[in-house]
Amino acid sequence: MAQKVLLIIPAYNEEENILNTYNTIKNYNKKQKTNYDVIVINDGSKDNTKKILEDNDIPHINLLHNLGIGGAVQTGYKYAYYNNYDIAVQYDGDGQHDVRYVKNIIEPIIKDKADLVIGSRFVENIDTFKSTFARRVGIKIISAFMKFSTGKKIYDTTSGFRACSKELIYDFSLSYPSEYPEPITTAEILKKKYRVWEIPVEMNERVGGVSSIRAWKNIYYMISVCLALLAIKIRRYKKCHRV
Repeated sequence: MAQKVLLIIPAYNEEENILNTYNTIKNYNKKQKTNYDVIVINDGSKDNTKKILEDNDIPHINLLHNLGIGGAVQTGYKYAYYNNYDIAVQYDGDGQHDVRYVKNIIEPIIKDKADLVIGSRFVENIDTFKSTFARRVGIKIISAFMKFSTGKKIYDTTSGFRACSKELIYDFSLSYPSEYPEPITTAEILKKKYRVWEIPVEMNERVGGVSSIRAWKNIYYMISVCLALLAIKIRRYKKCHRV
């Protein structure tokens, strides 16, 4: 039986990108005979994102207030859980993620080899956009703390291009951090003994708009994540089993 796959797209003020992102997925489905469903979580956008979603009949949920990336993504996981999806893929609305790699990151889950698969810019030295030098250094430092806390090396700790199994969809629908969700959830599920893989992907530069992580926040972000990872090391975790 074919797996039901949902692409969760959090969007905050993405009027410049969201229609092109959706049409790219739609056209890919048509050409490749795939059936990736989409749900856009409009995270209280103040621009024309909502109007674009409505005018173009793009499947979406409008949040009344801006919850941040963690709250928006968890809304998508709740939607995935209640609609019985087998795999959920976090997918940016800004044009950075490439739909051609979705098949790569869901394959280990389909084959029951992984519970979380991270689309990684750093697991192999491929020629692709890898963000700024400062951010790459920060990611390496976070990666070192991740290994110290969990015992496993994760190269691309902040990648938002991730695929989750049905069991993890349920886990994330119950609990998902509002801050630093990618590195924190990865560390927590490693502590819960879920299987985590990294698959090499290419990413694009943001087409328009502004990233949610500004340059002046990078040092604060890195320090905060590293402290959170140290706290995770001493906690005990257990899996959340579906009911």
